[in-house]
Amino acid sequence: MTARSAVPVAAADPLSQVAAIPGVGDAATAARASVDTLLRHRILRRRSAEVTAEASLRAARASAALEGHDVPLDVLRAHLGDQLPAGEATSGAAVGPAGSAGADAGADAENLGVTLGAVRLYAELGTLAPAWERAPRQALARMHLLAGRGLLPDTVLGRPRTASSDAVAGGRAVAGGGEPVFAGGLGLPTVSALEMSARLDGLTAVLTAPTAAPAIVVAAVVHGELLAIRPFGALDGIIARAAARLVLISRGLDPKALVATDVGHLELDRPAGGTGTDDGDEPAGAYSAALAAYLAGGPDGVGTWVRHCATAVGLAARESLAVCEALSRG
Repeated sequence: MTARSAVPVAAADPLSQVAAIPGVGDAATAARASVDTLLRHRILRRRSAEVTAEASLRAARASAALEGHDVPLDVLRAHLGDQLPAGEATSGAAVGPAGSAGADAGADAENLGVTLGAVRLYAELGTLAPAWERAPRQALARMHLLAGRGLLPDTVLGRPRTASSDAVAGGRAVAGGGEPVFAGGLGLPTVSALEMSARLDGLTAVLTAPTAAPAIVVAAVVHGELLAIRPFGALDGIIARAAARLVLISRGLDPKALVATDVGHLELDRPAGGTGTDDGDEPAGAYSAALAAYLAGGPDGVGTWVRHCATAVGLAARESLAVCEALSRG
């Protein structure tokens, strides 16, 4: 990463520097404890594949919702032909805004298309782990192709943006052919293609070097940096969150992809007027606020972001634990 990155690069192990920021280590340890509690659930001995599928569906839906493409979970299930596990009680964070359960099944085509792209990507994440460890850039290109197939022009699928392809109008990136693509709902500033490429090279170098940092810290840095640089100019938020989940899978924290990570982020980012988490630890809109802190840089900003991401992992582990309990009762 370059000097403009939020993460220091001077040290031999810059990710360990991030892990040493006050409060980060404790937050990562607490999140890991929540994941370990999930992994010990007895239902996983024989039905882990069902929990993985459910977690991936919920995480993909939540990730699309964070981009502004909010499709209620029951509408998504109806489209996919899925059925709720017997006796399952679905949390409000997973199904979307209050009152959305009765929404018309004919969801907006764009919202549904982006959400289905996220579902397709999340279903394939486990197969990308070897490529991610060896060549993160190639894995990111494959992820973008999976998420954007049928949504974006073939000319931009899997290809990082360049100076010639950069054009932004009304918050939506425009591909070289003038066709609109989905830039996401967070209203992030766009760094130049030149800076993006340099920072992506730096991120790749950091990821392929040894580190003593916990997987949760690595995932948070990947997540924040990809959101900051927006390498593709389209669907970047979905790619960033999927990459963070892939880090947790490939680095052994969540090897079976049981944690619905993005459900935690969505719960923390409830609209104004919501109540934040059940514990009251973070206010509504905390995802966007924590990301703004990361973009501002410095130890305080980066620490705020990583602690937020750790909290989201803990919440997501509890969500998946509830799925395990529902399957046990069924």
